[in-house]
Amino acid sequence: MTTPPAVQWLDDVEPEPSVVTIGNFDGVHRGHQLLLHRTVDAALARGVRSIAVTFEPHPAAVLRPGSQPPSLSSREERIELLLETGVDLVVLLPFTPELANLEPHGFISHVLAGRLRATRVVVGSNFRFGRGAKGDVVALVELGERYGFDVEAVGVRDLDGEPISSSVVREALSRGDVGWACSALGRAYRLRGEVVRGDGRGGSIGIPTANLAVPEGRQLPAYGVYAGHAALGDRWWRCVINVGVRPTFETGEVPTVEAHLIDVADLDLYGEWLTVTFEHRLRGERRFTSVDELVARIRADIELARERLDPAPDTGTG
Repeated sequence: MTTPPAVQWLDDVEPEPSVVTIGNFDGVHRGHQLLLHRTVDAALARGVRSIAVTFEPHPAAVLRPGSQPPSLSSREERIELLLETGVDLVVLLPFTPELANLEPHGFISHVLAGRLRATRVVVGSNFRFGRGAKGDVVALVELGERYGFDVEAVGVRDLDGEPISSSVVREALSRGDVGWACSALGRAYRLRGEVVRGDGRGGSIGIPTANLAVPEGRQLPAYGVYAGHAALGDRWWRCVINVGVRPTFETGEVPTVEAHLIDVADLDLYGEWLTVTFEHRLRGERRFTSVDELVARIRADIELARERLDPAPDTGTG
């Protein structure tokens, strides 16, 4: 028998009993992970498959084009993180105007009760669904009684008095608080991009950098200098990462992400896809009065990063 792929669009899923959780799952933070682990546990107890349903694209991109928030993970990264939690299947649900206009009962009959044959649905306590977000957990429980599934509503997790949500993680990153963001995510915040040619200034001052093409619509940490790790395949290096517009050189207003790999020389990365993690904020971005002053500060940043970083990062889900 052929094993079905672990990622499928809704219309390709074979109808059979399942325990299902559903959401945007941007970043797959610790709140999401709790839902996913509850889903996996319930499915194992019932002897059925576990499914994570995620919308594609983000609903805001359809309901209010241009208003969607910066993403914490690409679709590929989101799928990878979802599967790491142990779910049997990730289902991509196309978010279309037609889906958005379904009344709550129509959404349930089409998605959860129909194609997925849900026997249990695990959601966050603030879950909303159906046209105009009319449906809530109370409505979901009532519809579950009609369609033959029960509901587990999981409360929002918090960290240091703040709710763990994708929007709050974005806010933490936007102010440079990568420590809180990493704790909320259960791993280091990461960014993956193709290494492209820059203006060569790093090499000219003896501190070569890999310039990442920032994926459109991705959340960046606040401008500044960070300590983290860089990965190419299974190889990891400690690195210092600069996010910003390089005011010392007055290069313009388009932000760049540049990573200097510590103790690495003569490594040609052009055209490779590099992953960098943001683990410690070292300082904010500033304009230096001379290149010599800048170089001295970067070398101090490198030594500080060397002290703070482990040889390899914590990249697993918590």
